[in-house]
Amino acid sequence: MSTDSFSSTRLFRRIINESQSNYFFLISGREEINIGSESLFKFIKISEETGAGFVYSDYYETQQNEKFVHPLINYQLGSLRDDFDFGNVILFRKNAAEVWLDYNDEYNYAGLYSLRLSISVNHPLFRIQECLYTVSKQIEQNGEKQFEYVDPKNREVQIEMEKAVTNHLKQIGAFLKPAQRNINFTDNEFKYEASVIIPVKNRGKTIMNAVVSALQQKTDFDFNVIVIDNHSTDETTDLLKILSEKESRLLHLIPRRNNLGIGGCWNEAISNESCGRFSVQLDSDDLYKDENTLQKIIDKFYEEKCAMVIGSYELTDFEMNIIPPGLICHKEWTNENGHNNALRINGLGAPRAFFTPVIRKVKFPNVNYGEDYAAGLAISREYRLGRIYESLYLCRRWDGNTDANLSLEKENLNNIYKDGLRTTEMIERQKINMKLNNSANGLQDNIR
Repeated sequence: MSTDSFSSTRLFRRIINESQSNYFFLISGREEINIGSESLFKFIKISEETGAGFVYSDYYETQQNEKFVHPLINYQLGSLRDDFDFGNVILFRKNAAEVWLDYNDEYNYAGLYSLRLSISVNHPLFRIQECLYTVSKQIEQNGEKQFEYVDPKNREVQIEMEKAVTNHLKQIGAFLKPAQRNINFTDNEFKYEASVIIPVKNRGKTIMNAVVSALQQKTDFDFNVIVIDNHSTDETTDLLKILSEKESRLLHLIPRRNNLGIGGCWNEAISNESCGRFSVQLDSDDLYKDENTLQKIIDKFYEEKCAMVIGSYELTDFEMNIIPPGLICHKEWTNENGHNNALRINGLGAPRAFFTPVIRKVKFPNVNYGEDYAAGLAISREYRLGRIYESLYLCRRWDGNTDANLSLEKENLNNIYKDGLRTTEMIERQKINMKLNNSANGLQDNIR
C-alpha cells in the first residue's frame, strides 16, 4: 500500500477496512526493527487479557554496537500530547479502531492522533513493561525538537492536531468555552504595583545579571524584586545580601523550610506582604530583553483584563547570542480555544505573570518542573490569559540549566508528571461541565 501521508485519515480508514483479522500491527520508522513471532503473540495476548484497544511496549535500542533498554511510559487520561512516544510497534484491536470510522473529519497529518484518541474513549491504551523488539538507531541529531510545534512551517500540522484534540475533549466532556469571569484590579490594596519573582539556588554565575535586569526596568509604577534564595551553598547568598543592603527594592528571602521546589519558592514570594499586585517571573539564569519588559506586561493585564499574561522569549547561549530556533512566541494560541489546546502542548511559554490575588488562591505545586504549567491550566479554567508575541525575555541554554542534557529516565519522569497534571485538570473540567449540565437540566425542570 502506498500513501502520500503516513498519518492521514485516508490511510488508516483503508487499513482498518482491509484488515482481515481481529488485530493489526503498525510498525513505523526508518530504522531496522527486529521483532519475533513470540513477541507478536504477546501483544495479542495482552490485548485479549486487558481489553486494550491499543498496545505498545518497551524495546531494546542498539546504537554504535551498544544495546540499551528504552523504557516508555504508561498512558493516562491526560496523555494528550501528540508527540507521546509509543515506540515503533503498536498493536490495534480492529473492533476498537472501527468506531473511529464514523468520524467525519478528514486529516492529512492528524489521522493516527485522532484514531488513538478515539480508541482511548472506550478502551485502555496499554503499555507492556517488557522489551519485545529491538530498534537499530543512528546517532541522534541535536536540535530543539520540543519547539517544533511553535515552528511556523508546522502550523498546518498543528491546526489539525488542535482540531482533533478539541473534538476529543468535547466527546469526553472536558471541553470548556472561553473564560468569561471578570477581574477587578482595584479590589485589593498593594504597596507595589508589581513584583519580579526570582527563585534561586546555587546560581552564583548568573543571579546578579538576572537581578540587575529586573531592577533596571523603567516603569510608570512602583515595583520591587523578590528573590527566594532556596538555601544556596555557593556564593549566591553572599552576592544577594550585599546587593540587598544597597538596593531597597530588592527583598532577599531565605525560606525557613528546606524542602521547597521552585513552586514552593513561588508560594513563599506571592504570600509575602511585600508582593505586588502582579507577580512577574524571571528565572535566575535569564534576562529581560530590555528595560521596557515589565511595563509591557503590566499594560497587557489592564488592556485585556486577564488574570495571567504570557510573553515570548528568545533562546540564547550563555553569552546571550541567539541560537536556534530563536523566538518562541506560541502563536498557536487563540483566545477562543487556547485554554483547551493547552492540554495538548507541553508548556505555555514565558515570561509568565499573574494577578496576585488569583495566584494566591491557585498556588503552585511544590515541584521543580511544570509548576507554572499547572498554575496556568488552573487559571485558564475561569480567567482569560493575555499573550504578548514580541520578544520580552532572553532564555539562556547552558550546562547549568535544570533541563539541560536530560536523561531518558528524567525525560520520562517529566512527561509522566505533566500527563498527570493534564489528567487532574481534565477531571476538574469534566466536573465543571457536569455542574453546568445539571444546572441547565434543573432549570428546564423548573420551567416545565
